[in-house]
Amino acid sequence: MQLPDRSRTSEEAARIRTVYAHYDRTASEQRKRDKLIPGNTYIAIERERNLRTLLESRLDSPLSQCRILDVGCGKAELLHQFHRSGVPAQNLYGIDLLPDRIETNRKLYPYFHLHCANAEALDFPADWFDLIVCSTLFSSILDPAMARNVAGSVARVLRPGGAVVWYDLRYCNAWNRYVRAITKDDTGELFPDFTMGLRAVTVIPSLARRLGRLTGVLYPVFVAVPLFRTYYLGLLLKPPTEPARPRPAT
Repeated sequence: MQLPDRSRTSEEAARIRTVYAHYDRTASEQRKRDKLIPGNTYIAIERERNLRTLLESRLDSPLSQCRILDVGCGKAELLHQFHRSGVPAQNLYGIDLLPDRIETNRKLYPYFHLHCANAEALDFPADWFDLIVCSTLFSSILDPAMARNVAGSVARVLRPGGAVVWYDLRYCNAWNRYVRAITKDDTGELFPDFTMGLRAVTVIPSLARRLGRLTGVLYPVFVAVPLFRTYYLGLLLKPPTEPARPRPAT
């Protein structure tokens, strides 16, 4: 018998908690994420540089004036990055399914707004945020009903003209059954009314981590080849309340 959506998505949320708790407590998983590995450093630098360029060119208001939510904020590193870029702490919000992560983050960043919550029902007013981060979020949700619920909740609390920062897998990972690929078509189905601008980035992480001392030479070579880029990065722009008026002819 097929479970109702609410029961099924509750089970999916529990599954995600279990998977990410496993990541957090398993030494081999933590070693993969070690910031001292040159490949991880280059991945982070490339992503940060591309994101900064995107935000500078596409946002309709200064980043420092934006109210920002990170859905599935993990260790709140991206929120910290925004804070270093000039966003006031009181404008930074993060939610995560794992209470241990939120407890740790609150000690590190006591002035951020951090909550343990399920993104299917975001407890914020409509049109509240200027920018919402969805980083490796939807690839971690295997249940389509939950993915639709989360997307609808994100769209509700994002203001008209606001943007979703999107960073997620474009290929399936044959070595990780806990994630799935999110194609451009998938993204368009989740956010059908949004204007989508995505580009492929990030060398295959398992390859990047093996480049060792040659990372500085080889990472730029691999990232120049589209086949080796395993993620999409970009902005999904929510339509403004009213259509833009054409400029008068000059």
